[in-house]
Amino acid sequence: MTAPANAPTPSGPAAKDHGRAGRDLKAAVGSAVVLLGAIAASLALEKSLFMLIVAAAVVVAVWELHKGFLAKGIDLPEQPLMVGGVVMVVVAYFWGAPALVTATAVTALAIMLWLLQRGIDGYVMNATASVFTLVYVPFLGSFVALMLSEGGHTGGGLDNDGVAGILVFILVTIASDIGGYAAGVLFGKHPMAPVISPKKSWEGFAGSVVFTVAGGIGLVVWLLDGDWWVGVALGLIAVVMATLGDLCESVIKRDLGIKDMSQVIPGHGGLMDRLDSLLATIAPIWLLLHYAVF
Repeated sequence: MTAPANAPTPSGPAAKDHGRAGRDLKAAVGSAVVLLGAIAASLALEKSLFMLIVAAAVVVAVWELHKGFLAKGIDLPEQPLMVGGVVMVVVAYFWGAPALVTATAVTALAIMLWLLQRGIDGYVMNATASVFTLVYVPFLGSFVALMLSEGGHTGGGLDNDGVAGILVFILVTIASDIGGYAAGVLFGKHPMAPVISPKKSWEGFAGSVVFTVAGGIGLVVWLLDGDWWVGVALGLIAVVMATLGDLCESVIKRDLGIKDMSQVIPGHGGLMDRLDSLLATIAPIWLLLHYAVF
């Protein structure tokens, strides 16, 4: 049925059309510059400052997932997830991977005990979503702390293996995003997953591969003094995992019926909308660099 010609139009501001870019580029670039500037400054000055950024990101990401899951009637226990997540990051930084595994298990059990006070109704649903969130954000995010701890727990600057590793991890993931975005906007014709992410194309994925492998080689050779083949492996791992991370987060948002996790980052949406690729890439990148470079 078509509306009459004189029918009133819906009130409220119309959504801006940003074309094939799909985002407000001016706001997105401005936000990215501020965030990357804060990260660079903390890494240059003192590792503990960057750890504060990581801990804050975990807290905000848990808040966003709690807000998003409420759309489906899933009520995550924010307090134990936030506290436990920060503890996991700190434990990983100071005591390594075995301590992280233990902290993750203890936090999961603590969350399940915490949920008992709510009663029986919805227990399995909320507990399952809570453990999913625990692994998705604090556990994967704690690998950033493992990377940063390479070369000691104090100081900053590129002479520190941990700081160099963090820069390589962030920059190679950004290369995947930029390569995919540029190639997708310019040449994208064949959707990779039209139901999940209509703007993501195979041409964009090819652009990600080229940018990420090239970036991986350059970063590993110049910043880490590693072998070129490690850069190739790094680039391939990053582009595959970053793409999967982006698709998985798109699936989550579509299942929840939301466009963005929040609007805390102008031009980007929520923090989770930026962390999806980073969370997916950090664990395999840390594993590769830990055994092949550091």
